[in-house]
Amino acid sequence: MTSVDVVVPVYNEEEVLASSVSILRDYLSENLATHYWRVVIADNGSVDGTLAIAKLLSEQYDDVGLVALELKGRGRALRKAWLESEADIVSYMDVDLSTNLEAFPRLIGAIDEEGYEVAIGSRLMPGSKVIGRSTKREITSRGYNMLIKLMFRPGFRDAQCGFKAVKRKVVQEVVPLIKDQAWFFDTELLLLSKRKGYRIKEVPVEWTDDPDTRVHVASTAWEDVKGLLRVRFKPPF
Repeated sequence: MTSVDVVVPVYNEEEVLASSVSILRDYLSENLATHYWRVVIADNGSVDGTLAIAKLLSEQYDDVGLVALELKGRGRALRKAWLESEADIVSYMDVDLSTNLEAFPRLIGAIDEEGYEVAIGSRLMPGSKVIGRSTKREITSRGYNMLIKLMFRPGFRDAQCGFKAVKRKVVQEVVPLIKDQAWFFDTELLLLSKRKGYRIKEVPVEWTDDPDTRVHVASTAWEDVKGLLRVRFKPPF
């Protein structure tokens, strides 16, 4: 039976963590029953009650794990959780469950059944649906992905959607090469995986904007541009 770790990175999410984990566990129980799955909460330096709630959940349920970091950074949290995982497939999604879970079995199936090494949710391909996104974020996202296309011709449309799954060998070979510890981690993962020759499957998703997002658009966009230039002109291999 294929094993799947579903990593949920969190930072100061005490209000939604327990309910989101409950929803996620119920969904996986019903829709991923043919796999051995586990939810892994990756707390990266929360200063509210998030870590305490995560500890209670991991003690209460055998299928909930916990990875705790002292420093912030989604990329840092994913790196630690993924590298420590022994699952055949590792994945992640945002704690607000902004991406409709109905796409998750297709994400896993792309790797487990279709032979892809990487599978990602896409908000920019036919069949996808975006709800409530501001014009500013929409323009920024599309502009960023257009820049990736012009610089790398990667073959995928949406590098930033927080809904991804990768095969264990990709984690072992690619993740140690990723330098970014924050939001650019996703893009760097995809670009380096593509450079290694791994196949990437995009799955259309329904995505609802979270008005309480922790992403600061302007500063994140600038860090992403710097990351693109680094990968383009100073690749690790």
